[in-house]
Amino acid sequence: MKRYLAVVALASLAAASPAGAGARVYVQIGPPAPIVETVVVAPSPQHVWVPGYYRWSAGAYVWAPGRWRVPPAHYHAWVPGHWSHHQAHGWYWVNGHWR
Repeated sequence: MKRYLAVVALASLAAASPAGAGARVYVQIGPPAPIVETVVVAPSPQHVWVPGYYRWSAGAYVWAPGRWRVPPAHYHAWVPGHWSHHQAHGWYWVNGHWR
């Protein structure tokens, strides 16, 4: 029984994880308006600002604050992630990426 519960718990975590093998979590309510963040001076000329965003956690939107990041080699800009709406299923998160 304990083994079954552990498997069920792990499966539910994997299903809810946006990083899991292309798993998409749909939310029935749209995200709130983004928080306007104060962007401080970059730590170095190589740093790029990655803005904050709302993530879905435990049944609610939670703000993940922006931060300065150094891009991987050969990349220059951050394309922010965003919430997209699917007519039949609801809202889902599209990850940001370097370009």
